[in-house]
Amino acid sequence: MTEQWRLLKTGDHTAAMNMAIDRAILVANSEGEVPPTVRFYGWQPPAISIGYFQSLTEEVDLDHCQKYGVEYVRRITGGGAVFHEKELTYSIVLPESHPQIPKNIMESYGRICGALVKGLSHLEIASTYMPINDIVSGGKKISGNAQTRKAKTVLQHGTIILDVDVDKMFSLLRVPNEKIKDKMIADVKQRVTSLRHLLGSEPPFEKTAQAMKRGFEEEFSIKLVEGSLLQEEISLAKKFEKDCFSAREWNHRR
Repeated sequence: MTEQWRLLKTGDHTAAMNMAIDRAILVANSEGEVPPTVRFYGWQPPAISIGYFQSLTEEVDLDHCQKYGVEYVRRITGGGAVFHEKELTYSIVLPESHPQIPKNIMESYGRICGALVKGLSHLEIASTYMPINDIVSGGKKISGNAQTRKAKTVLQHGTIILDVDVDKMFSLLRVPNEKIKDKMIADVKQRVTSLRHLLGSEPPFEKTAQAMKRGFEEEFSIKLVEGSLLQEEISLAKKFEKDCFSAREWNHRR
């Protein structure tokens, strides 16, 4: 019988709440309260997330964020700064012991990203996994991903870029050398793509989510059954949002 995992479509949330929900699902799964879970979500208002090990003030222009109404948050996963605006973000949470997930972190990135590659194929987009944590189409990045393992549980989340405004992104991020900023912007425009660019128009969020759902089902030979957050997860997410992800001590810790 096909194994069933939970699918969550939680819509748009603030940066702090998005990260709080992912962490709450991780805790619930680690305690055996919920099955392996795939979640699709968006960001409202737009936000920048930084990797756990990054310095907020070195990476992000906080004045520009305030000016443009862009939020910021520190993730519990590593990796670099990401501007979240027009994208589908996914997260997957499952036990480290699950037979479908390789023990080796590099291999597990490849396995999970394989679901996204399959999902993109349902949008008529050919793509490949590029270690460590990117997916590229036509040689250009279409997805970035980050993973952490806590309490014997895997959390990986990442983006499918629906559309991208590189100039806006660079107005919010700090660059080490202003003199080469224009060159960096041109370089990123050459290296990053979007579904809008590849398809000629930006596909609806729901259509993209449906394609990704099929990709996860095919990669892991499972059935995703749409569900909702448990009350305990909601309570935990609210606690994490208040005590952690919206707290200055957390976001400015480096």
